[in-house]
Parts: sequence; structure tokens; C-alpha cells
Amino acid sequence: MGKKQGSERKRLLLFIVACLLLVGSAYLVSQVALGTDLGKRALAWTGKEDIGIKRGLDIAGGLYVLLEAVETGDEEIDADAIERTVAVIRMRVDELGVAEPVITSQGKNRIRIELPDIDDPEKAREIIGRTARLSFVDPEGEEVLTGANLRRVQAMRDPSEPEPFISLELDKEGTKNFAEATGEFYGQKIYILLDGEVISDPVVNAVITDGQARITGRYTFEEAAELALLLRSGSLPVELKEQESRLVGPTLGRRTMDVSIYAAAAGLVAVLLYMIIFYRFAGFISGIALLFYLTLVLGALTLLPTTLTLPGIAGLILSIGMAVDANVLIFERIKEELRSGRTVHRAMENGFQQAFRTILDSNVTTIIATVVLFALASGPVRGFAVTLFIGVICSMFTAVTLTRSLMRLAFQAGLMRSSRYVGVKTA
Repeated sequence: MGKKQGSERKRLLLFIVACLLLVGSAYLVSQVALGTDLGKRALAWTGKEDIGIKRGLDIAGGLYVLLEAVETGDEEIDADAIERTVAVIRMRVDELGVAEPVITSQGKNRIRIELPDIDDPEKAREIIGRTARLSFVDPEGEEVLTGANLRRVQAMRDPSEPEPFISLELDKEGTKNFAEATGEFYGQKIYILLDGEVISDPVVNAVITDGQARITGRYTFEEAAELALLLRSGSLPVELKEQESRLVGPTLGRRTMDVSIYAAAAGLVAVLLYMIIFYRFAGFISGIALLFYLTLVLGALTLLPTTLTLPGIAGLILSIGMAVDANVLIFERIKEELRSGRTVHRAMENGFQQAFRTILDSNVTTIIATVVLFALASGPVRGFAVTLFIGVICSMFTAVTLTRSLMRLAFQAGLMRSSRYVGVKTA
């Protein structure tokens, strides 16, 4: 009897410590996700100052620009031309230091740009609308070639060489100029500039007279392909015309986010009270699991390269409801087992087993819906799909695994030996 009581005390202590750790981690992660001073101090050892969930344009405010590609030469405006234009704009936006910019094609000939929380919108407009200029400059600072002299640029591999390279094909004028430059500056560097910035500085190791050149270096194939794309972008004959531009103020978005956070907190408290009233101690355990569920979701949104928007907050709140729904389903199954005369331990095990298939089916269908939404939709709808997907995955884990583990531990600690702790009165 003494050994049993000693074992129960150890289990009870372990249960209390586990609950405190789960609640503490939920609070700490929420502070990190919101980017508060406490969260920054907690992660001071990482050296990162910019922490927290990245906020979209509708929350943080910023600049929205819609550009349309206008054909000015003989080249047709196709998907490749738009892709090259997006690459140039993205490189320019990186100069601004904007966190999580959205630069994407829209339709056949339009580009949508969202720059959240930007300090200088006018500078951003100037950089985005600047005409791309590619040039090859010799060691004396003289321009040898421009992007207009490039006929073909492609990242390639050679089985005889360990590293990929960028293959260049020049037009007639470029072939002549490049032959002269490579002959004069053999063994020296030729600098490749895009918009005045050096993007490559290959060393001339051969006199090139056939208009076929290679840029070699310690590139991965992805890096070589990106450089090739930038080089092709320099000769892009597409003019960008601004169709729409507006500055989104952060006040409304932040106020809406604050209201959403307060609403979510109030709803969470109401749900926890409901679970405790109807399911007693089991409801308390589900509340602990629900708090840790929020820890997982907020942690995922902080670590993953995602941007939280107002539709994303809606997806988060919806996933909270699904997490609670899973616990309700489990507890109702346990109640049915208890009413049929099962012991508390057997009712718990049977309840989880019987509810698992239903929970799995409902969550898998939701996951499929989020994948379809992400694949077919764009913009804010994608943010909703990503947040809901993360929430559903985390809710399945906490409902099926964490809640079950905590209830087993509580039972072994002697806290759930009676059906009254699950909200069932038996004779």
C-alpha cells in the first residue's frame, strides 16, 4: 500500500510539473510570437532582434503596387518575361530591407507587389519602377557590353566539370567587343553590373572570339540558375506601367489585430470554462492541451516563412474550434463507455480508440481542402489556408497524443479514479 501511494505521489508531482511546463511554454512562445520585450529578452542569446510572427500588409500597413507589363519591342510578353521581371523587382526590394515582401505575377501580364511595414514608400516606388540596366565593365571602368548584347543566357552543367556554370551567347556587336576586351584584359576580372550593383566578377581565362562565354565559380546549380535569370532580366524589353498604387495605413490593421487577439483570448477562456464545467477534471486537462496547441501553432507561424494576415487569423480561430471539437468528441465517447459500465481506465482507452477514426477523417478532409485552396487561390486566401493547415495538424497531435498522455498520467496519479472527474454521475 505504501509503495502504491509513493508511486502515486511521484506521478502526481510529474503531472503537476508537466502542466506547469506546458503552460509556461505556451506563455513564453506567445510572447516571442507577438514580438514583446519579454520575448526579445528570452531570445537575446540568439542575437536576433527581429522576432515574432511576420505580419502582412493588412495588419502592419505598407505599400501596395500593381504593375502591368507593356510590350515595347519585338519580344512577346510571356510567362518567362514576367518571371524575369519579378526576379529583378525582388532583387531591388531586397535593398529596402522589407520583411516578407509579396512579389508575384497576377494574370498574364501583371505583377502584384506588397511591401508591409515600409518606412519610405516613395523610395520603394522609385526603385520598383527603375529600368533595369545590365553592363559588363573592364578593370579600367569602361563599359564593354550591355544587356542588349546578350542573345541567350542559361545555367548549365558539364559532366567533365564538378560545378555548374552560366553560358552566354552574344550578338555580333557583343562578340566583337568581348573578343577585344578578353584579349586586352586576359587574367583580369570583368565586372557584371545590374542596376549599378556588381552581381558577378569572373576572371578572364581565355580570349573569347566566338561569342560563346562562360561564367564559372563556386556556384550551386540553384545559384547559377538565379544568376542566369538576373542576366536575362538585364535585356528585358518590357516596360512596366503602374496600374494601381496605394499606401495602406497600419492603424486600422493593428487595431483589427488587437481586437482579434482580444476576441480569441475571450473565446479561449469561454471554451476552457465550458470544458471544465461539462467535463470536470478532464476538461481541465483538455485546456492544458489546448494551450500547448496554441504554442505549437504560434511557434510554427514564427519559425516558418509565412506571413500572418487577417484571413490567417480567421483560420487560426477556426482551427481552435476544431481542436476543441476533437476533445469534445473524445470525452463524449468516454462518457458513453462509462455509462455502459466500463471502468474509468478502460473507458478512457476505448474512448480514444473509437474517436480516433472520426477525428482523423474530419481532419484529413479539412487538410485536403486547405491544400486545394493553397494550390488554386492566391493572396489572403493562401494565408488562410496555410494557417488552417498548421492548426489542423497541431490539433490532431494535441487531441490524440497530448491529451491522452496527460489523462493517463492523471489516472496513474490517482486524480481520475472516479467517473465524476469526466462529468458522469454513476450509481
